[in-house]
Amino acid sequence: MSAGAAVPNDALLDVAVECARTAGALLLERFGSERILATKSTSTDLVSAADLAAEAAIRDILARRAPGDAIMGEEGDDTAGTTGRRWIVDPLDGTVNFLYGLPQWCVSVACEGLVGVVFDPVLDELFTATADGPAYLNGQVLSPTPPDDLGHALVATGFGYDADRRALQADIVRQILPLARDIRRGGSAALDLAWAAAGRLDAYYERGLNLWDIAAGELICARAGLAVQRLEPTADLPWGVLAAHSNITPDLHAIVG
Repeated sequence: MSAGAAVPNDALLDVAVECARTAGALLLERFGSERILATKSTSTDLVSAADLAAEAAIRDILARRAPGDAIMGEEGDDTAGTTGRRWIVDPLDGTVNFLYGLPQWCVSVACEGLVGVVFDPVLDELFTATADGPAYLNGQVLSPTPPDDLGHALVATGFGYDADRRALQADIVRQILPLARDIRRGGSAALDLAWAAAGRLDAYYERGLNLWDIAAGELICARAGLAVQRLEPTADLPWGVLAAHSNITPDLHAIVG
């Protein structure tokens, strides 16, 4: 992929899938036996050797198959590119789940605005989308059915690592809980977005995210027909994302926006 060259999205998707499946296989071998390597933003924000190894594997593939492209990864330094394309990578989204042996974690790989892949190695589920095509789960087109209203919606969210921020986020959940069917908290933003695209959730929102958490999942949700909005920062909470069926978006946004 040379600088300035127009590359079909299908070709970029092939690269993203190779990255996700390679990292996923590496992680699956370590699942259930990995230990905490270090902490990051707080004592509960964990990183493992598996995170680092998975990102290294992805970067090796991108160096070979997309050598001129920029890369943003959770565990490594940002690298500049010459093509105008940027890869946004979360090698292991759901590290805490992974380290506790909980089977909800994934690999998220996106070529920004062009392709997105979320891979769940435990279930061997590959969620994919391109900017000019539908969203798929293992080759089947995703077209989730909207709930009748917010009262019949299963809403997912996540929480930050900082205690004060979590208290504020808990207050928002308190407001939603009486109005929705129920609340879910899975622990992987990328997988929550993919599940919303698949109709396993009716909505997902969260603040305090990073681009690598959502770059692939946002595109998959949008191409599955969901309304995807970035939430502007407030005086107390950072920016976030809301992905939901358009018929419940206004009611949810009134609470979380």
